[in-house]
Amino acid sequence: MRVFCKLALVFVLGAAPLLVAAQAYPSRPINFIVPFTPGSGPDIVARLLGQKLAERWKQPVVVDNKPGASGNIGANAVAKSQPDGHTLIVTPNTFALAPVLYKSIPFDPIADFAAVGKIAVGSYALTVNPGSLPFLNFSDVLAALKAKPGQYNYGSPGNGTPQHVLVELLKFRTGVNVTHVPYKGAAGANTDLLSGQIQLMFLPTHTALPFARSGKLRIVAVTGAARSALVPDVQTFRENGIDYMDSELWFGMLAPAKTPPEIIAKLNQEIISILALADVRETLLSQGLVPTPGKPEELAALVRSDLARWKKVVDDAKITAD
Repeated sequence: MRVFCKLALVFVLGAAPLLVAAQAYPSRPINFIVPFTPGSGPDIVARLLGQKLAERWKQPVVVDNKPGASGNIGANAVAKSQPDGHTLIVTPNTFALAPVLYKSIPFDPIADFAAVGKIAVGSYALTVNPGSLPFLNFSDVLAALKAKPGQYNYGSPGNGTPQHVLVELLKFRTGVNVTHVPYKGAAGANTDLLSGQIQLMFLPTHTALPFARSGKLRIVAVTGAARSALVPDVQTFRENGIDYMDSELWFGMLAPAKTPPEIIAKLNQEIISILALADVRETLLSQGLVPTPGKPEELAALVRSDLARWKKVVDDAKITAD
């Protein structure tokens, strides 16, 4: 009995710092690291959540953009931060893609992070400049690319981004030959797509939509198992007989590894509550993003499965980012 009491005391004393940390949290401003440029999808999501969290917790939430290396620079900054819940990453699914493309990265996407929760999902749209590729559907675009190998260019926000890998996967599986032009962020790539300097690119569907509505760009296919509610008249790749382009654009929040589980749980509960707010849901849906709150372990499982999936794609298609 005495031994049991001693063990119980050790457990309580060991848990005490975690409980105190969770009860005092947050004790200073919170930093949301966004591994992409201002105005990008994850930046919009982070600022929306940050505003609501600051209102609820009465602590400032600072959105810190750290773009570069397809999100690896921002991810590394969070991995090396104190595990106290005051530095978090709000990231798209590049978090589970870029690490398998680079030969060497200074962090482990699984061991160095604790998942907080999923935030939202969307889709990617294969988008063309209608002046350069004046076709209404994916099959005609594909035929044009095959007819003139090497004569068309596609853009991406950078090496190792989903927009890069999705086209490389398409090239590998269909045999088309188009040249990759990587940019340092989405802004320059979008500008050159609009001007016809590059002829096609994957864009988040919500990003492509205003340009498609104005006739400046044309969406010829979308990823996902079902059509996007934003462009219900556009076929999915699966409807075009391509069953390997169901990649989901997801956004999630993660903390440094060893962040106390009580803090992770507190963050997760707040994110779920914020995503249930009518104005937050409306804002996300207007961006083509469906709020999808979930448990930390669900996001952790998604990261693991995506890492395995993308590693196979990268290995099979011999895609590199370095």
